[in-house]
Amino acid sequence: MALPWKLHEDGRRVSSDAIVLPEERMTWPRTIGFGAQHVVAMFGATFLVPLLTGFSPTATLFFSGLGTLLFLLITGNRLPSYLGSSFAFIAPITAATAGGDLGAEGLARASFGILAIGVLVAIVGVVVAKWGTGWINALMPPVVMGAIVALIGFNLGPAVRNNWNATELSGWVALVTLVAMLLITVLFRGLIGRLSIVLGVVVGYVAAVAMGEVDFSSVDEAAWIGLPAFHAVGNPFADPTLWGLLPAFLPVVLVLVAENVGHVKSVGLMIDRDLDPVTGRALLADGVSTVLAGFGGGSGTTTYGENIGVMAATRVYSTAAYWVAGAIAVLLSFSPKIGALINTIPAGVLAGVTVALYGLIGLIGVKIWIDSRVDFGRPINQFTAAVALIVGIADFTLQVGSVVFNGIALGTVAAIAVYHLMSGLARLRGGEVEVADPVVTGALEHPAEPRG
Repeated sequence: MALPWKLHEDGRRVSSDAIVLPEERMTWPRTIGFGAQHVVAMFGATFLVPLLTGFSPTATLFFSGLGTLLFLLITGNRLPSYLGSSFAFIAPITAATAGGDLGAEGLARASFGILAIGVLVAIVGVVVAKWGTGWINALMPPVVMGAIVALIGFNLGPAVRNNWNATELSGWVALVTLVAMLLITVLFRGLIGRLSIVLGVVVGYVAAVAMGEVDFSSVDEAAWIGLPAFHAVGNPFADPTLWGLLPAFLPVVLVLVAENVGHVKSVGLMIDRDLDPVTGRALLADGVSTVLAGFGGGSGTTTYGENIGVMAATRVYSTAAYWVAGAIAVLLSFSPKIGALINTIPAGVLAGVTVALYGLIGLIGVKIWIDSRVDFGRPINQFTAAVALIVGIADFTLQVGSVVFNGIALGTVAAIAVYHLMSGLARLRGGEVEVADPVVTGALEHPAEPRG
């Protein structure tokens, strides 16, 4: 069977006024190189999620690669994208597992939420494919979406504090990690600057080793080649007690929808094509990928902004490179030693990264407000953001029967309810409600470059 890509010019270079389109490719050695570069770009954020939540790094990496390949298939090779671990799942997973206790029971609880979100995102994809995205913009105007994204990041503050204080030396390791990440961001440009998070982890890890904070015994015992650490969760939907976890995960649906819509629009602008008709397929693909990850013990996925940055820098938008990246990720997941090495990263390093990371996730919400020119001189916008942020940051809880709503769930409900209630009342009394067009071109997976 003939491969679907045609060679871009001679396949060896990209002229300054040209781009390599999704249906084109460079020579195969160069395409493999571009694919490997996409793996490097996504790797730091993708492995941080299982580290922060307790999930298997190898299983997460496997479903990340597999999800990317499925995404390319479902979107018909029209949309270059890598599906990596979504940071939006961190807070609800932490809540579902009582602070990250991922034994068999904790994994089943967290996986239920991931499965449910995958199903819902897939359903949204089908709806968007049929009716478009207008209803999403109406439900979540910029002030609402910005508040939801912001509170997800700020709600995670206590988790940073716990890692910072995990051991006597954790705070010092965290400080080294944080300073290294900041310096790399400022002093380097291009790909190195984009990899400031993973490189900061490397520096912090070396410092932790020097301080005696790392135990390599598990790495020595792990095999070089073996199956990813899959963990089939059976049918968690059959356990009625797990349905009480769903409210904590529901806001993730809104974030994943915004991320995918923003990704499609961003790539469309860069290659000067209307890719909006592919949005429904993109959401469906992300939903299917997340469902598979949940069933196998991996973390939920989303489209990755790091890789958009790589495409913008190289002007190579070939989906062939993403096929290579997905295949490489799957192959890497079959090394238990890699997973064991990732798991040795101590709490201090994670604290150093996340003290900025979670704050930057929150600032992505603020950037949505700025890019969309949200007028905070209007009381409707003021109260929508103010109520939602306090509820989310303070992590209010509300129990209705066996269902517990955490701060993220309540903050999300508050943002939507306050905005639409006040807007509705304003219309009834004859006032006008201005709704700016949302400018959501970013995601939670690359908070080092907040995009909105």
